[in-house]
Amino acid sequence: MKKTLYIIAVSLCLGHLGSAGAADAGAGKALSQGKGCSGCHGANAISAEGTGYPNLAGQKAPYLEKALKAYRDKSRQAPLMNGMAAGLSDEDIANLAAYYASLKPCP
Repeated sequence: MKKTLYIIAVSLCLGHLGSAGAADAGAGKALSQGKGCSGCHGANAISAEGTGYPNLAGQKAPYLEKALKAYRDKSRQAPLMNGMAAGLSDEDIANLAAYYASLKPCP
């Protein structure tokens, strides 16, 4: 009986964790517009050639999340991005990553 209750409790917790972390690409889009990301990363997250700024469109969400968190905690140094990421919450980062991952990459 205890084993059954334990399995049910663990299943409920894991199910809750999975749904709680669902990122919102629409919120990420709004946040990217508010932050002015397109000023460097280009319209539709495809940078102009020769700028040196990376294309974000179509990047994998886990990579983008890891990069933004590293900019935020300054373990990845880029003064402009360190400042841009400084005020982002984990939810903001997940939403931005979902948005950029949803875009069609540069051919």
